Amino acid sequence: MEKKSFASDNYSGVHPKIMEAIIECNVGHAKAYGEDRHTQKAIEKFKQIFGQEIYVDFLYNGTGANTVALDAMTESFQSVICPEQAHINTYEVGAPTKFTGCPMIGIKASDVGGKLKVERVRDYLEIPKGSIHHSQPRVISITQPTEVGSVYTLKEIEEIADFAHKNGMLLHMDGARIFNAAVSLESGFKEMTMDLGVDVLSFGGTKNGMMFGEAVIFFNTELAENFTYRKKQCTQLNSKMRYISAQFTALLEDGLGLKNARQSNNMAKLLAESVSDILGVELTNKVEANTVYAILPKEIILILQEKYFFYVWDSVCSEVRWVTSFDITKEDVMDFAEQIRCALGKIKKAA
Repeated sequence: MEKKSFASDNYSGVHPKIMEAIIECNVGHAKAYGEDRHTQKAIEKFKQIFGQEIYVDFLYNGTGANTVALDAMTESFQSVICPEQAHINTYEVGAPTKFTGCPMIGIKASDVGGKLKVERVRDYLEIPKGSIHHSQPRVISITQPTEVGSVYTLKEIEEIADFAHKNGMLLHMDGARIFNAAVSLESGFKEMTMDLGVDVLSFGGTKNGMMFGEAVIFFNTELAENFTYRKKQCTQLNSKMRYISAQFTALLEDGLGLKNARQSNNMAKLLAESVSDILGVELTNKVEANTVYAILPKEIILILQEKYFFYVWDSVCSEVRWVTSFDITKEDVMDFAEQIRCALGKIKKAA
């Protein structure tokens, strides 16, 4: 049996109820390319949350969701503004640029929480806007929660959306961990996106108990024209779409997705609390969702990774990232904290 880890919520398995949904839809034949009843049911679930006027579609993964969404929002002579640490700028191997033709303009975040602020975007717009020699800014993309675990407030999202629209731009939200953000803000999905002016949302499922699959939701439905063709070109059209959409139905029913996210958020907070008083551990972020960042003595990192694997975020200062998922328990957290204490004790004795 594979041991648990604090490396990523992508490491976790599939929630039993979602596995049941996959098995249930695996009976007989069904129409392909989203014409099946399971996909129609999932679409209706999303419309119950966001309203009947939205357009929603399903894709394989987060990179695909972001790439095809941005492709629908831009022309190749335009650009996408995002925080420099944004996933689309650092961890998608240039996929958004390859398929859209648009550069991702990474702007230094305004604080340690990795958030993009209007002031920074305004400073950037002074040079390229209207210049024939520069790609024209078209989209602002923010990640909710950010890559370093902070959560944009409703006011911050609204300010960015208003600024984007006043300057002829659009707002895209990368919601790979959208459930964790909703739990953190105690907000409904519609209230934290559509109602605030978000134009297009990448709605994550894989990191929150699904086997695979993401959704793209257009609140500005004019942008969804020809989306299915773009999706096909980007190799994100799933012929047996029922296996994605049935998962989303299960995730959205009876609050399962929110329950999963609440567990992972709570375990991240418990982990931060459990190590906060350990001499030699320095927490480097305010835990608002399901990620914890800390600086550790380099000597204990390999020792700890043998028990619970996790990633080094910044090797220069030995900053690590711990991510909790829906199946992490209190016992896992307490044991990990104890492993840290033991590892620190060993290096002290050796010294």
